[in-house]
Amino acid sequence: MASERNIIIIGSGPAGFTAATYAARANLAPLVLAGLEWGGQLQQTTDVENYPGFPDGIQGPEMMELFRKQAERFGAEVVSSEVTKVDFSQAPFKVWVGEQLEVAKAVIISTGAAYRHLGIPGEDEYAGHGVSYCATCDGFFFRDKDIVVVGGGDSAMEEAIFLSRFGSKVTVVHRRDELRASKIMQQRAFDNPKIEFVWDTALTEVLGENGKLSAISMRNLKTGDETKRPTEGLFIAIGHDPSTKIFEGQIDLDDAGYIKVHDGSYTSVEGVFAGGDCVDFTYRQAVTAAGMGCMAAIDAERWLESKQHA
Repeated sequence: MASERNIIIIGSGPAGFTAATYAARANLAPLVLAGLEWGGQLQQTTDVENYPGFPDGIQGPEMMELFRKQAERFGAEVVSSEVTKVDFSQAPFKVWVGEQLEVAKAVIISTGAAYRHLGIPGEDEYAGHGVSYCATCDGFFFRDKDIVVVGGGDSAMEEAIFLSRFGSKVTVVHRRDELRASKIMQQRAFDNPKIEFVWDTALTEVLGENGKLSAISMRNLKTGDETKRPTEGLFIAIGHDPSTKIFEGQIDLDDAGYIKVHDGSYTSVEGVFAGGDCVDFTYRQAVTAAGMGCMAAIDAERWLESKQHA
């Protein structure tokens, strides 16, 4: 069996690297299993202007590079490998990277969540260049623009209402002829003079010029009519999927797959902690993820200390 570590951190976004920094500074020598695409959602984010301490903004990948360097400076070991299986049935906890087994007294999960994509041509190409998945992150960049929001749930209505503060007009495009959002969110959107609705319609392509979004193609699902609409801002708000599949049956998850925590960052298994977007379905910001990573590291450190004196 592999030598037992104090802490293994699974995931490498703001939560994972913050947890790593705190754990490393506590002389716990954490192992960070960062994944093949380390850095979380910020690796696909261009301008970050709402993270404290960066008054001129910073590129998402550059920020995550700084997070990683800080964790490594204090002694965190970062491995860009994907966790394939875990066993939390008893301590020490087992974590597999392919066929390689790692064991630890404590585990911090910070695997994040992924925005759901439409999966249409041009969507990935113009992500960060007019296509966004987070109004709170990017709304400011679309001041006085004609904005399109895709979706029909509470998240889409929240995005549309928030974006109406910035855009000259917000058009919500929805596949059905009625919204799935709660009645109160629907009413707020309907009452907003800046928000319009296009019903029974799906996007078919994202179009651009000179490296930036310029228009979208849409199809009416009842008539089959195709239309092209100029826009400089497209916000896709069709939900998130927490990256927690490998933890099914190991710790308690809610119906949507988010990890249930109590008393800060404690999961249903004593010695396993969690933070960031795999837990948080409300705020989903880098700064809140970092705070939750801090909480998880402190909780884990105190738990390990209590076990030494038990």
